[in-house]
Amino acid sequence: MKWLWVVAFVAPTYTIPYNGTAGSTGDRGLALPNASLAHEGHYSCHHPGTGETWATVCLRLGYPPALPAVECWAISYPQAVNCSWVLVPEPLLDTDFVATYRHGVWRATEMGECVRTGPRSCSFGDVQMFSLTPYVVNVTAVNPLGAASRLLPFLLENIIKPDPPEDLRVSPIPGETKKLLLEWSPPGSWPFPEYFPLKYRIRYAREEGSVTKTIGPYEQTSYTLTGVRPGTLHHIQVAAKDFTDSGEFSAWSLPASGTPWMEP
Repeated sequence: MKWLWVVAFVAPTYTIPYNGTAGSTGDRGLALPNASLAHEGHYSCHHPGTGETWATVCLRLGYPPALPAVECWAISYPQAVNCSWVLVPEPLLDTDFVATYRHGVWRATEMGECVRTGPRSCSFGDVQMFSLTPYVVNVTAVNPLGAASRLLPFLLENIIKPDPPEDLRVSPIPGETKKLLLEWSPPGSWPFPEYFPLKYRIRYAREEGSVTKTIGPYEQTSYTLTGVRPGTLHHIQVAAKDFTDSGEFSAWSLPASGTPWMEP
């Protein structure tokens, strides 16, 4: 019975002797039951006498791609739609993505590439406002073990979701021991706040308190918070939404803190 040696150049390097029976798949094959990531590497098969290399193979472990979980939001309405996706579980292998969109479910009036903005994100523009025809985004994941595609249909106004407001400032008001002045700016990614205004929601809490209060929405980009506890640090955040109530509120802004004016 011939003995063969299979050498795996991994860290650490180790040698596997076998004789075509246990753990093998024939005279020149090897099976690795319960393989793990530690078994990844380059394997070579050699003649037992001369050391001649008979075959080499690179072992990579992973999965065929799962259906991509796709999300699309109009963070810069009405200029563009931004989409991103994840794979669960991660395939662990190099995986390519193709992202396209069309306007219409069956007979598309417009089709195109969703331009990649990152490894797992893309965007497209020139969208039609108030259209009752849905857009459909198609994301296909491809790796050596297979391919998987996901279609995501949506109406444009249903996916409006601004980025969080920016530059939140919390200031004391001279002479007012129970008030704070809040000021902020619309998100920089929202292109036309004068034509497509936003409304804002505010949440705040005292530093030593566990209760968070939420108020609003308000149309302006400033607000006087009243009834706060004198001499107490307050933490504030603001979220934005399309004025017509389409879509969803943004995530909360970065927090800002302030203490009401105190008598000198």
